[in-house]
Amino acid sequence: MGALGDVKPLAPKQRESALKKDTTDPLNQRARREAATAQTYRELNPLGGEFVEPVDPNDPIEFKRDGVQNGVYRNLRLGKYSVEARLDLHHHTVDMARSALYQFVRDCIEADVRCALVTHGKGEGRKTPAMLKSCVNAWLPQLAEVLAFHSAQKQHGGLGATYVLLRKSEGKRQQNLEQHQRRSKP
Repeated sequence: MGALGDVKPLAPKQRESALKKDTTDPLNQRARREAATAQTYRELNPLGGEFVEPVDPNDPIEFKRDGVQNGVYRNLRLGKYSVEARLDLHHHTVDMARSALYQFVRDCIEADVRCALVTHGKGEGRKTPAMLKSCVNAWLPQLAEVLAFHSAQKQHGGLGATYVLLRKSEGKRQQNLEQHQRRSKP
C-alpha cells in the first residue's frame, strides 16, 4: 500500500456534518467574508483608516515633498497651473472619500494629469468640522505619486479645495527630456 494506506473515507453522514460546520454557520461565514473584504480593501486601497489629526476649517493645508522646486510649489500655491482633473468629495462618507481619492490619483497618473483639484469642503457648522479636509490632508502625503498640495485660491474653492501636483508619468518625463535636449543643441 502507498502512503495513504491507513486513510479511511468518511461515511456520508460524517461528510455532511463536516461540510455543514464550515458553510452553514452564519457567524463563521460573516467573519470569513469580512476578513476577505478587509484584506482586498487593504490591497486595493493602501490609505490608512487610522486616526486623522483634525484641521481647522479656516486653516490652509499644505505639503511639499523633498526635491520639489520652490518656484514650482509657489506656482501651485498661487493657482497658476491649469487644473486638468477635478474630484468633488461633497456628500461622501470618509470611507467613500478614501476610495474615491485613491482611485482619482491612480486615474490621473494613467491620464498624465499633472495638476488636479480636490474639493472637500470646509465642513463648517458640522459636529466634526473639516472631517474630509483633515482626511485629505492626512491621505495625500501617503501617496508616492503626490509631489505637493496646497489649499486652493478663492476662484477654485478656497479653503474648501486643494490643488494637487502629481508626479510626471514616464512618458511625459521622457518627452520633457527630449524637448530640453533639442533646445540645448546649437
